[in-house]
Amino acid sequence: MEPVLVVLLFSTLAAFTAPLGVIPLRRRRSVPVAWIGWANALAAGFMLGSAYVIAETGLHAHPAKLAAGALLGIGYIHLTHRVSGTGDLDLNRLDGMDPLYGFRILFLSGLHGATEGVAIGVAMLHDLPFGILVALAMAVHNVPEAAVLGSVLRSAGLGAGRTAGLAVAANLGQVLLAIVSFSVVPAVPGLLPWAIGFAVGGLTYLAISELLSEAYGQAGKRTIALMTIVAIGFVVLLGGIVS
Repeated sequence: MEPVLVVLLFSTLAAFTAPLGVIPLRRRRSVPVAWIGWANALAAGFMLGSAYVIAETGLHAHPAKLAAGALLGIGYIHLTHRVSGTGDLDLNRLDGMDPLYGFRILFLSGLHGATEGVAIGVAMLHDLPFGILVALAMAVHNVPEAAVLGSVLRSAGLGAGRTAGLAVAANLGQVLLAIVSFSVVPAVPGLLPWAIGFAVGGLTYLAISELLSEAYGQAGKRTIALMTIVAIGFVVLLGGIVS
């Protein structure tokens, strides 16, 4: 199979895992907060492990450019929260949220897709099997994100089918950026370390500032820490095997 088709296939697969977070809502109004916390812990661990392995690919050759790119990634994720107005979301009160909050989360998911798509693209450039692993890590993140989105939109009366469709649509930018990163970055001299840094900074900041900070309030701290550490080790181990 052509490499670009591999990128398309697995980035699309990652986007289409989002409805898994909506499935439990067919029988209930919201997903238990602890479930979201555990899924966020796994997603954070997978992201941090992916960021570590991705960083290794460009750290020795262009450390300054990679660091600058990381700052851009961190700034981008921080800016998305300010633009979307989701910084004060309380995941323990999803049923009482303003319905418009669901669409803010939808907007935020689309913005996050840029960082996640670039991460998939540069990981695929490094090594296709490792890129597939990173795509699967993004897929895990999409599930709890869709669960949060679904809990808010379902409380506003939106059907599970439409909610699932919106969750997938929010992640289509991830597919586009994965393909663009994989196809365009190699053609522009000097862009690769910036792209690697952007992905590493964005994933790390997203995992620490959003996923883990939320997860600690959703489930037991020891459980969250253990799940995150195991997930990091799992990705780093597999990254070493497949690369």
